[in-house]
Amino acid sequence: MKCPFCGHSEDKVLDTRVQKDGGIRRRRECLSCKSRYSTLETVVLSYPFVIKKDGRREPFSKEKLLRGLSYACNKRPVSTAALDAIVERIASWVITRGEGEISARVIGRRVMAELKQLDDVAYVRFASVYKTFKDVQDFVEKLEGDELIDMIDSSGPQLSLTTQLQPQLKPVNNTDQTTKEANDEKTIKRTRTPDPIPN
Repeated sequence: MKCPFCGHSEDKVLDTRVQKDGGIRRRRECLSCKSRYSTLETVVLSYPFVIKKDGRREPFSKEKLLRGLSYACNKRPVSTAALDAIVERIASWVITRGEGEISARVIGRRVMAELKQLDDVAYVRFASVYKTFKDVQDFVEKLEGDELIDMIDSSGPQLSLTTQLQPQLKPVNNTDQTTKEANDEKTIKRTRTPDPIPN
């Protein structure tokens, strides 16, 4: 390690700390000019290529994954630390597979599994973008079969999304109806009398 101030190649380590992301931060002092500086050591990982739906191949990106998670969790009570933890878990999972290529569909299913445990709304948001649906019924059917059924409270009445609510009519009592008809018969019909003064 060369000193950034004088270029001397010898130094001593004053302090070593392990970062949250697994990197190692070292505080060093140059033996020649006595200047102090910090270095960060990280493991260089070779991530596999992601195969997109259209066949394109692109490198796996933790930043892109975090951006997609942030969109799904927008205005939801989800902390940034929770999203970072998901990204790290998925990145580690991708590495441990030991494959040179991985399908975007496989990564998407893993992201959906993580979001389902974290926040239901974020899960549905991500699924609605990740998958394509023709209508609401298709949306429910494609989300892992009965995977969303346990979120629905079947004890209450379910409203249709396509029909409009009809106003409920108050039932008419038969006794009241009979009385009304009898009163109508007693009503005297008025007829116009001819004008007594001829023209």
